[in-house]
Amino acid sequence: MKQAIYKTHGKADAVVELVELARPVLEAGQTRVKILCAPINPSDIAQAEGVYGFQPPLPAAAGMEGIGEVIEVNGEGPEVGTLVLLAEPPGSWSTEKVMNTAAVVPVPPADIDQLSMLSVNPATAYLLLTKYVALNEGYWLIQSAGNSAVAGLVASLAKARGAKVAALVRRDSAVADAQDAGADAVFVDGPDLAERVAAELEVAPRLALDAVGGSSLGRLASTLQAGGTAVMYGNMSGEDAQLPDSAVIFNDVIVRGFWLVHWFNTATAEEQAQVYGELTAMILQGTLKASVDRIFPLEEINAALAYTMKGGRSGKVLIAPNGL
Repeated sequence: MKQAIYKTHGKADAVVELVELARPVLEAGQTRVKILCAPINPSDIAQAEGVYGFQPPLPAAAGMEGIGEVIEVNGEGPEVGTLVLLAEPPGSWSTEKVMNTAAVVPVPPADIDQLSMLSVNPATAYLLLTKYVALNEGYWLIQSAGNSAVAGLVASLAKARGAKVAALVRRDSAVADAQDAGADAVFVDGPDLAERVAAELEVAPRLALDAVGGSSLGRLASTLQAGGTAVMYGNMSGEDAQLPDSAVIFNDVIVRGFWLVHWFNTATAEEQAQVYGELTAMILQGTLKASVDRIFPLEEINAALAYTMKGGRSGKVLIAPNGL
């Protein structure tokens, strides 16, 4: 089997390497899965660079999520040919993966590309929308990285609830992508963001979602209505979040942090099944779909990482470990 690993931390496209390994013997209670498709997420890159919230011991297998097909089971378990989520990260950037059968999550046949991205981004978008604020019909939310995969999913889920979405982007060339992703209003980031949002939207946003960090969080928080909530779930800028005193003292803005790993560690099996059941149903119906920019074979993992890290994409980059 082939697997992408990293033996040290550093720039992801430089430290990740493809190695050939002997296929592990399948023990009782284990399932072997052929990996069909796996995305490159910011968390994958952050982990290889040593700046993620947790670090596996080195050398470490790369890739946090994906979709696979059962090819062998030792003992009772899913039938050969069943599609399953790779619910035991990491190790999805590989031709095969051995999993504990108890952790295997079968999913119905659907769009393979979309299923490969189900575990992280759709769940993040769903929880960002439902965990902190009740977004009823007519309410606005505002989010940074408005042309990102998560932002597009947030827009789809928000619209299904009757809420409206304002997107914040960092360059003029990203405006069209944010509009295509479903944003009702798009703003290019800048120091006068609060004034422009107040002038264009009929009501101030109730929820702000920030994936950028640094000064972005403060500008988003300054657009909120009194008592609004700002949630930081990423740090693309690499800078510590900054928040103006006025937003906290005079506007009573609530600031929260979100990390999907915490939810996995605290949510019950029933809660997780409910979330992923809803999301899978939406994928099957075609109402939840993330944009895909390009698919690379596993043999080109370093080129795929470099392409992802340079930015300016119009969707997610995927890896096809067993051929395109």
